[in-house]
Amino acid sequence: MILVHIEMRQGKAKKSSLEALSEAGRRGGELQQAVAAVVLGPEGDSVAAELFSYGAEKVFIVGNPELGTYSAQDDAHVLAVLTREIRPLVIWFSADSVGKDLAPRLAAKLGVSLASDCTGLAVKDGRIEYTRPIYAGKALMKFTLKTSPQIATLRPNIFPLADSVPRQGESVKMNVELDAGQAKARIVEVLCEQGGEIDVSEADVVISGGRGLKGPENFALLRELAAIIPRSAVGASRSAVDSGWIGHQHQVGQTGKTVSPSLYLAFGISGAIQHLAGMSGAKIIVAVNKDPEAPIFKYADFGVVGDLFQVIPFLKEELKKTLAE
Repeated sequence: MILVHIEMRQGKAKKSSLEALSEAGRRGGELQQAVAAVVLGPEGDSVAAELFSYGAEKVFIVGNPELGTYSAQDDAHVLAVLTREIRPLVIWFSADSVGKDLAPRLAAKLGVSLASDCTGLAVKDGRIEYTRPIYAGKALMKFTLKTSPQIATLRPNIFPLADSVPRQGESVKMNVELDAGQAKARIVEVLCEQGGEIDVSEADVVISGGRGLKGPENFALLRELAAIIPRSAVGASRSAVDSGWIGHQHQVGQTGKTVSPSLYLAFGISGAIQHLAGMSGAKIIVAVNKDPEAPIFKYADFGVVGDLFQVIPFLKEELKKTLAE
């Protein structure tokens, strides 16, 4: 079977996990493999019906109360036990912060290979061919995995979300014993940013700012745009984050988050290679910068050479008119 790890956030399955499940549904027929999902924690019952609607034929629910909050050691242990019992051919994770942490731990426990941050999948001669960017996005590598199970993380916003169709499936409830001393660290509290902003890795539109914004107070301009554009989030370059202008969770780039939105708006970002590595997968890139020689213009689909403080108010008014129609 193809097994997909479902990450929960505030009682709901994350969109990026549903994207991975949707892709499993598409590839399951080609590989002649059943499609299953696994949810760790007592919230699994609440999402089983939704997972069936996105293609899962079976949902494994490990309902230990201790798994209600993420623990890298505990979650990896539980998944290793489950994997040895059900022996899936493939295990897919979303390539978000949890998936990037958990998938390598599971691969190490099982002694198998890992395909990380995949942006493409194909079935050739009954084998899965994975595609992932290398050299900061300058090239794409295609390869297959010889070890079993095949473990991979799939980049969010790359694989289309399937249409949700009500379906029936089988829920399998399990309980895996945990060693109380196994987890070396636990999440004791999650502090959500005010306003309930979408995570940049899951947003359809990312509006990013860099040093050209000149200070933390001007990120309010980007938030005003985000409030107008549906499913948008505010991002930032490393220089803006290092300056303390905005939190690290907004950072896009090699040392931040990798995003693949439908539209990426870059205001006052020069386009250092580390930043480009995190956003080059965007379908459309629009850059605004006063410097006509800024490297980001080489990658942008549309560029505006001008003062962002003049461009943003004009753009905001035009968006209000357009979206109101």
